Amino acid sequence: MPAPPLIPCDVAVIGSGIAGMSAAWFAAREGFATVVVGRTGGILFASSLLDLLAVHPLAERRLWENPWEGLARLAADEPGHPLARIAPARIREAIDAVAAALGACGLAYGDGGNRNRWVLTALGTFRPTWRVPATMEAGIAARRAGAAARIVSFHGLRGFSARGIVECARPSWKALSAAVVEFPRAAPGGELFPERMARALETEAARAALAEALTPCRQGAAALGLPAVLGISRPAEVHRDLEARLGLPLFEIPTLPPGATGPRLKEAFERALAQAGVRRILGQSVVRAEALATGGFRLETENRDFCPGIEARGVILATGRFLGGGLRAERGRVVETVFGLPVAFPEDRDRWHRRDFFDPSGHPLNRAGLPFDEAFRPLGGGGEPAHPRLFAAGSILAGQDWVRSGCGSGLAIATARAAVDGLKKALA
Repeated sequence: MPAPPLIPCDVAVIGSGIAGMSAAWFAAREGFATVVVGRTGGILFASSLLDLLAVHPLAERRLWENPWEGLARLAADEPGHPLARIAPARIREAIDAVAAALGACGLAYGDGGNRNRWVLTALGTFRPTWRVPATMEAGIAARRAGAAARIVSFHGLRGFSARGIVECARPSWKALSAAVVEFPRAAPGGELFPERMARALETEAARAALAEALTPCRQGAAALGLPAVLGISRPAEVHRDLEARLGLPLFEIPTLPPGATGPRLKEAFERALAQAGVRRILGQSVVRAEALATGGFRLETENRDFCPGIEARGVILATGRFLGGGLRAERGRVVETVFGLPVAFPEDRDRWHRRDFFDPSGHPLNRAGLPFDEAFRPLGGGGEPAHPRLFAAGSILAGQDWVRSGCGSGLAIATARAAVDGLKKALA
């Protein structure tokens, strides 16, 4: 019996996190026949906040109110940083485009402007970020105005304590209070899970019952803060309906992962990719990649019955670092798992980590990744591009510590745009 034919495409994106999905969307918008393949575990832990830059230099723990001024300082201090190699206007354009696409698919974002926003977290701290989902914006406005807000938690929902949030946040937001209510139709004494709660609230009956349960909490409050459970597929609709029923602003607070915000972001991205005509092969890893004499690539996934293989004219590698599986740490080295590309990392294992686990500068291993050229092509052993049609995007790129810098989403989206720009020229 002959083997099934390979799936042909112009662009294959390996990796289905924020960087991979953004790259696939950008490529399809450029008119390329695009396939995205990868496991989707990492994005399920996402907060849905679109960070740009919060902290730089790391050792000084300097927080930036204006992330664009922070990027200018970053470019001067670290010209090899991925974000330093992209024009600020191009970064803004890329993130705005993705935010608009997600908004058209049900996950709306507020305007970023030139300021970072400070979002209340489930730990009672305030996280700086740039683009904020519309369901969370009322909390930022209420805090800025010093308005009285009541934080509401639900019996049975672990990792989210209204009283704990209020105690931790009150020094910087004095007009806070707490309440705990029963979630509609929850089993007495049972445990609640954010994603299930969010999907339940996509029904009108559940929203009506929740509004009734929350009605006593309105007393003396100018806004209500809830865990981020206001829907998965239609958060804007759920948010709008509950605000209308209660007659005052509501704002979501991101929960500890896994929550509802990750599945919400994943579903919005998948709808955007479907609308752009991207073929999605999700839940599969690429286990073998081969460069062809034609200048393209042949990719093989772990389940050939599910996907016989992909033949692409060009590839964007967006597999992430260690959590995403793009990099693997061995006893004395770090390995790139698809193409076997050279990885930049401290050769002496004793220098992978600093003595202080909480060192504000971070650990050198946090900056491990693929060296790349100005077109975002990974470099080979001799310092030349590994392949003229192979590009990389996202956290797999060397020279950045996105967690401590607070630039994860911005890095993913902006470098995805840059990689597609480079590949467009290579395929011309």
